[in-house]
Amino acid sequence: MSALALSLGDPAGIGPETIACAYAVYEREKLAPFFVVGGADVLRAAAKLRGLSIDVIAIADPAEAKQVFAKGLPVLAGQDGPYEPGAPDPHGAGLALASLTQAAEFTRSGIARGLVTAPVSKAELAQVGFSYPGQTEFLAAVCDLPEQDAVMMLAGPSLRTVPLTVHCALADVPRLLSADMICHKARIVAAALARDFGIEQPRLALAGLNPHASEGGRFGTEEHSIISPAIETLRAEGIDATGPHPADALFTPRARQHYHAALCMYHDQALIPLKTLEFDEGVNVTLGLPIIRTSPDHGTAFDIAGKGIANPGAMVAAIRLAGDCSERRSDER
Repeated sequence: MSALALSLGDPAGIGPETIACAYAVYEREKLAPFFVVGGADVLRAAAKLRGLSIDVIAIADPAEAKQVFAKGLPVLAGQDGPYEPGAPDPHGAGLALASLTQAAEFTRSGIARGLVTAPVSKAELAQVGFSYPGQTEFLAAVCDLPEQDAVMMLAGPSLRTVPLTVHCALADVPRLLSADMICHKARIVAAALARDFGIEQPRLALAGLNPHASEGGRFGTEEHSIISPAIETLRAEGIDATGPHPADALFTPRARQHYHAALCMYHDQALIPLKTLEFDEGVNVTLGLPIIRTSPDHGTAFDIAGKGIANPGAMVAAIRLAGDCSERRSDER
């Protein structure tokens, strides 16, 4: 089986140092072999800053990655630049975009077994021509899929959440919700939990939109007119879906024992509990794609980049999950 492809992320962020830290512990963490697309000098400098005694080995072809992985961190030669943590600029954004584009193509074409994307700055990428809301939407386009077929899931050791609406104003959420959209994304989530996570009978819990799931219509009508009909449709199709549940009680330890993923109506409803509980191990997984894609569930953290304090736990978790999911897909062939 081929190696995982890692995109460098913004070189001014914490991506390079967390990648180097992940390589330093790959044996202990039992991580699948991986290579980074571009940024060999950046990674050498980041490793030195973190005091890591690892080698960075330039490779000319992704096929070399597995051969050299035990000797050093394989990095595809070519795109590179200076390492200036905490100081993002257009050159660094261009390097991040080039790495992401090439890593995605390696994965789409089957050269890499899966893709792990390091954090990027959407604002910085926009300055170099990146027109997508985020990496998730970009990867849908790479795979020739509509944006609605790429579903974001945040996964940690004790919780998985899915924001059904993502990067939009909170005021727009009620307008964007529909029973058809909820059913479409829930089907993708259920199929991915079975295929990539090995859960034979996934249980989905759908949150309400309004306080107390509207308390019988006192605080809104979306639960009655949109969410409940979607749940009825899903259950008629054989998908174990429950709700709408009051969001303020859906993430307690007792409640989390009764579902495999919580489907939430808007971005913060899903990300706040996940980041509160699993910040250092949270992984952003894109469901619905023909490829495996994971990413640490945090941003570039320019404010702490280069200070030697960034926790690499989420990067380690993202690499581990990408390897595990790709193993399951390989087993089904």
